[in-house]
Amino acid sequence: MSLKFSIITATYNSSASIKDSIESVLKQTYENYEHIFIDGASTDKTIDMVTNLTDSIKDKLKIVSEPDQGIYEALNKGIKFASGDVISFLHSDDFYADECVLKNVADKFEESKSDSVYGDLQYVRKNNIGKIVRHWESGDFDLRKLKNGWMPPHPSFFVKKKVYKKHGDFDLSFKIAADYDFMMRVLFKGQISASYLPEVCVKMRVGGESNRSIRNVIRKTKEDFRAIKNNDLGGLSTLLCKHMRKIPQFISQNKQKHEGL
Repeated sequence: MSLKFSIITATYNSSASIKDSIESVLKQTYENYEHIFIDGASTDKTIDMVTNLTDSIKDKLKIVSEPDQGIYEALNKGIKFASGDVISFLHSDDFYADECVLKNVADKFEESKSDSVYGDLQYVRKNNIGKIVRHWESGDFDLRKLKNGWMPPHPSFFVKKKVYKKHGDFDLSFKIAADYDFMMRVLFKGQISASYLPEVCVKMRVGGESNRSIRNVIRKTKEDFRAIKNNDLGGLSTLLCKHMRKIPQFISQNKQKHEGL
């Protein structure tokens, strides 16, 4: 029997971007999935849009709309509702790169027998999703790379539900870096198996919570450092390497732009 995906989308007043996220799921050639929407009691037309756009997949749909304490609480709710073998997070500003993402991820799980599969990620402009700002090419998994600041992009990180049952979900004491803490907890401390799918799986609009203000950047840095210490990854050198790894992602993208001129 084929793997079932639980795709979890957290929303809050997301009417400006949710259409692209939903349509990228509807276009998938792999059909064994459920789509779970955890809404934080939106006051715009988000829920109406979700309901209308997902009319063709009512049998695959779960919608919860109620106040929450932020995105990680919403994602934890989604995990509890999930009935699939593999959990994937597709945020309301994100969308799958093409119609074969779930199929290719499922094939990679089958081929590798891994606990997790991850791919590449592209950041695109908020108001022009055809413009790539940053290309995150993950590379093959190596446990030693984690102490040197390496991490897979969380939106392109697909994990079997049994991992959450064994290692827990997101630590709500983190407000911005709970995804990093979770990945280090399962990959480094838990040493789950991980396989790399060398293709862009998800595209993300720029302007996420962690980079929205200087205050959030500082908070994210502090939380990253706490996650590093909590998971015995090292210290300040690991944090510095984590930030330095982002630079080539911008440089390679700028190089591609110039070469295309």
